Amino acid sequence: MMTAAAMVVCAPACARSDPGTPSFPVTIAIDAGSPGKPVDPVWRFFGADEPNYATMKDGRSTLATLGSLAHDRVYFRTHNLLTSGDGTPAFKWGSTGIYSETPDGRAIYNWSVVDRIFDTYRARGVKPYVELGFMPQALSTKPLPYQHDWRPGSGTLRTGWAYPPRDYGRWEALIHAWVLHCIARYGRQDVASWYFETWNEANLPQYYWGGTREEFFRLHDAAVRGVRRALPEARVGGPDSAGAGDDFLAAFMAHEQAAGMPLDFLSFHAKGQPEVIADANGRHVRMGLNAQLKAADHEFAAIAANPAFRNTPIIIGEADPEGCAACQGPANAYRNGTLYSSYTAAAFPRLLALAGRRGLHLEGILSWAFEFEDQAPFAGFRQLTSNGIDLPIMNLFKMFAKMTGRYLPATSDHQVALDTVLRDGVRDTADVGSVASLDGDAVSVLVWHYHDDDQPGPKAEIHLQLRRLPRAFARGVALTQYRIDADHSNSFATWRAMGSPLAPTNEQRAALLKAAELATMDPDPEQLRVHGGIASLAFALPRQGVSLLVMSPVPRAAAHRSVAVDH
Repeated sequence: MMTAAAMVVCAPACARSDPGTPSFPVTIAIDAGSPGKPVDPVWRFFGADEPNYATMKDGRSTLATLGSLAHDRVYFRTHNLLTSGDGTPAFKWGSTGIYSETPDGRAIYNWSVVDRIFDTYRARGVKPYVELGFMPQALSTKPLPYQHDWRPGSGTLRTGWAYPPRDYGRWEALIHAWVLHCIARYGRQDVASWYFETWNEANLPQYYWGGTREEFFRLHDAAVRGVRRALPEARVGGPDSAGAGDDFLAAFMAHEQAAGMPLDFLSFHAKGQPEVIADANGRHVRMGLNAQLKAADHEFAAIAANPAFRNTPIIIGEADPEGCAACQGPANAYRNGTLYSSYTAAAFPRLLALAGRRGLHLEGILSWAFEFEDQAPFAGFRQLTSNGIDLPIMNLFKMFAKMTGRYLPATSDHQVALDTVLRDGVRDTADVGSVASLDGDAVSVLVWHYHDDDQPGPKAEIHLQLRRLPRAFARGVALTQYRIDADHSNSFATWRAMGSPLAPTNEQRAALLKAAELATMDPDPEQLRVHGGIASLAFALPRQGVSLLVMSPVPRAAAHRSVAVDH
């Protein structure tokens, strides 16, 4: 198995600013007097292929971190909840043994494994985004071979789990019985707050679906009937199709409309496309942000064109820089470091903007990233934690969770225009952008410095001005700046500085856990003066860095300690 150290294809200064290159000035303006629409926490959706990791040691701790970000508002989607087997995980595999049959054909339901999975979620403040799949062996029209032999780089994925049921009535009965069981175990109100959808990427027959398009529609409709017979108020949607530039979502909407099957949400996937670029300076990763945005916008256009679904909430059920969390390789070397976090910081506001300009409601953006149990440290998978240690990307979600209230107008003279990023990505000048929010008297500003190319570049010297601050700020601004960069909130950089140990000692692990925390630039909040409702500050943000500035009014007793505006 290739280690992270072997996979790095850029210089050791990956994602760092180049000290030999002059910095460039950036002006960001925030209007704190014009709060707009509420901040929708679209970031609070996650998922993984391997359901059984959730109940293992690092799975439990990772879920606990996710649940702590927004208790009972974080959702988790996983494949293989209905797959036959004993619960032993493998890459892109898992099972619950939920359904089997007696020799004379009577159904046997076994909720024990799936209960352990959902119990683990709920005990940590995470709710299920229930994927109704895959096909139990006893129901599959092609039951043998059943478990696939896929592994990173080789093997076959589509086997007996991927095929339509031999009996759609039994399929519907299984779904109905399962939802009734969930109601009895977790309560009707709780289950009604979950999301339910059928299968995964049924428009990719080479991978996830062994039937026809029409057979998938029939599968989905039977599943919806099973859910709603048990719980009429259940939140049901789909089809969680791959954003492949085809007409699958449009055909799905047309079918559901003709069948009279109302949906509570629509879901599709949108992925980027990183690659390795070779030039005179060597080889480096180049991200494909424009590919992800184009995939999303194609599906947004299809929804906007259908009046029956134009107002339906949308979940991007997998939204990632590329398409295979369990795959390794040079093009995926972005994952452990700050390129993943800066990419995501730049991508999420653009996805919201694309939906918004088509008049659509984007309710969720699901990151298909979790953890891979008992693998080498920083092994290069797309994950939030490695061996229970938070990666920089997890710290970005901690930043997102701190942005609440209502959006504020935010402008940056170096934020690349949406249409430019959609067409070309971020290949010329760097993208230094921002979003801001006001919650009560607290102002939060997220600032990112992103470039598609994982190469050293100049720092951004940012001058940020807040105008029309609320009266409560008259005595000054207490500022806390959280930071993700090469030197902050970065367990991977700390691990590499240790010499990339394969088995960190207890002392090294303690240091890694400390480095994995969301760090601030200074141990104590800084205080800024306010003049005429205006406050300013200056700071440097390295390439592929992200800052979150959280500002609150200075208490009366502390007002005399205010310091100069710029630093």
